[in-house]
Amino acid sequence: MNVLVCGGAGYIGSHTVYELIERGHNVVVADNLVKGHREAVHSAAKFYEGDLRDALFLDKVFKENKIDAVIDFAAFSLVGESVTRPLKYFDNNVYGTIRLLEAMNRAGVKKIVFSSTAATYGEPESIPIVESDSTVPTNPYGESKLTVEKILKWSDNAYGIKYVALRYFNAAGAHISGEIGEDHDPESHLIPIILQVALGKRKQIAVFGDDYPTPDGTCVRDYIHVTDLADAHIKAIEKLFADNTSAVYNLGNGKGFSVKEVIEEARKVTGNDIKAVTEGRRPGDPSTLIASSEKAVKELGWQPRFNTLSQIIETAWKWHSSHPDGYKK
Repeated sequence: MNVLVCGGAGYIGSHTVYELIERGHNVVVADNLVKGHREAVHSAAKFYEGDLRDALFLDKVFKENKIDAVIDFAAFSLVGESVTRPLKYFDNNVYGTIRLLEAMNRAGVKKIVFSSTAATYGEPESIPIVESDSTVPTNPYGESKLTVEKILKWSDNAYGIKYVALRYFNAAGAHISGEIGEDHDPESHLIPIILQVALGKRKQIAVFGDDYPTPDGTCVRDYIHVTDLADAHIKAIEKLFADNTSAVYNLGNGKGFSVKEVIEEARKVTGNDIKAVTEGRRPGDPSTLIASSEKAVKELGWQPRFNTLSQIIETAWKWHSSHPDGYKK
């Protein structure tokens, strides 16, 4: 199969490219490298540097390659920045995907897997979160992803472009080889920040609030290994070719780990003392976010393989300890 991966130089995108190639697929990567890293792209993938908002660029990619399906990761994803710069997020995340869908339609490509997010739900109405729960995003990032999901629905209706939208929770970990991993600037994810403390690159980790209604008072989140996410994207493509039906799925482990539990496990994995300092709550942080992935397990045949906290942190530590400055040479 010939797959175009938009945003394939990013964290989850690059891991998906690796999985596709390891399974014998031909991969074309399109990325503007604003957030992604050229070094993260598998050497067997054909790479194009460009922006999805550039129609001529997209037409060139589709004209020069026979594309069977598209996976779209290309997006900005910093929740805090989206609140202060919403137009930046709607321009990139929504307009970029509109341009991509237009190019797909011109090229006769009718299958897309879209990287969505649990942020589409906003404050959860129940735990675990299921796909039929209300979607009321509390930030422009979540709103931009939900807007694209709606655009996909109407594009299916009008043009027959079939889609799978994958709403995932906290992506974590790194490729088991240690060759690629997470490298964001600025870094906002808990596990990489904790490991930066272990590496001596930060003095301490801030724990925002220890008075939540959880077993140890700190926020609980559902962490899903990046390679398991990659596997789900490939299974979603296979589903589209098998039944040609659009769908939405949650992706998570189905169990939560508190901030204190993650820090303690990182101490065990790294063998380092990781200083943690409790600060006040951050506004808008729900106490608990856990996914129900039963629908994906049942309909996609998906099953997380790296489903323990120790496995997730061990693979992340292998990457960060061997690449303390990320992809910088």
